[in-house]
Amino acid sequence: MTKTIEKTKAAPARTKNAGEQHEDPQKQNFTKRMRKKFRVFSVRSGLDMPFLFLTLVLLIIGLVMLFSASYANAYYRFGNSYYFISHQAALAVLGVIAMIAISYFDYHHFHKFAIPILLISYLMLVLVLFTPRINGVHRWIDLGPLGQFQPSELAKFAIVLVFAHLISINFKRMDTFRYGVLPYILILGATAGLLVLEPHVSATVILVLLAGVMLFIGGVRLRWFGLAFGGAAAAVAYLVLFTQKFSYANDRIRAWLDPFTTVSKELMEDTWQTRQSLYAIGSGGLLGLGLGQSRQKYLYLPEPQNDFIFAIACEELGFIGALIIIILFAMLVWRGISISLKAKDKFGMLLGIGLVVQIGLQVILNIAVVTNTIPNTGISLPFFSYGGTSLVILLAEMGIVLSISRTSSIEKT
Repeated sequence: MTKTIEKTKAAPARTKNAGEQHEDPQKQNFTKRMRKKFRVFSVRSGLDMPFLFLTLVLLIIGLVMLFSASYANAYYRFGNSYYFISHQAALAVLGVIAMIAISYFDYHHFHKFAIPILLISYLMLVLVLFTPRINGVHRWIDLGPLGQFQPSELAKFAIVLVFAHLISINFKRMDTFRYGVLPYILILGATAGLLVLEPHVSATVILVLLAGVMLFIGGVRLRWFGLAFGGAAAAVAYLVLFTQKFSYANDRIRAWLDPFTTVSKELMEDTWQTRQSLYAIGSGGLLGLGLGQSRQKYLYLPEPQNDFIFAIACEELGFIGALIIIILFAMLVWRGISISLKAKDKFGMLLGIGLVVQIGLQVILNIAVVTNTIPNTGISLPFFSYGGTSLVILLAEMGIVLSISRTSSIEKT
């Protein structure tokens, strides 16, 4: 009897313990929900935090370097040291808002906009041919308070978008001429032809390389690349050797081969910007002269806030600072490709890779120009070079990559 009473008294204790064990999973679920609540970017919203962080860091560094590189030139030309940075900063805010907004937009809807955006880019490329020449070329459309807009920036996005759209639809037929070669040659040829009429060699080169990367990923056979690049090389050789369309390019090639030439006054003028760029890079040394301490920006290096801003970064931040900037760009491209490769469909994969590869190509070519590795072709440095409308488009494109990251299977923490 005593044992029975003891067992009866012990029963409520076991019931209580069972209740405590039953409450543990609820507490754990509550804890998980609270953690998700405060990890807005990485879990609940699905944004890829590393990619967003790298984008914002590069944007901030770019704005700082733009102000440092431009204030002397801005004061000399406009009497206002904040002329360039005020415009760029205002449009940077607009671009960040656009980036976050587009990141909430389902990127699959861009399927419907691919052809219309391509047609709009064609219209802009035609309209720019009727604008006044600036430095002997038609490249900019004046948008008033918003500044000048380069239709070539829209054309790059249009090519990436329409190629991703068509390749994703015809992915299993990309090894055929009808579906894997012909439509892309026609689209790329029309776009490149309009760019040649401006003329805009650097944009044409980026466009061709970008299209080649996307077609390679899309599964086009290698033999078609050989034929395409052979034909493109023949066309460029004809234009350069037998026409006057790229006569300015010939002068740049001669200046590139000997930037310190004293043969003629004309060549010395053509090589002035490259020489000043090399002086700035050499002056920076390992650690640089210090932020804001550049000497070449004081009217020695023409337009230091544009294509040659990386030279000022090298002068002020030195080899270490320049290397950090390059590493940040490399990390951004790598992260963007990683996100894209783990997208849930072919369209997201191709679209994301195309957008980040565009940044990588521009960074490589810009640095190559600044260091005189290739001829001066007028390629801007993403997030750094002055150009508000192009910055807004670039940040909007990063918003598309963030949209892809929401459904990508990549780890976002």
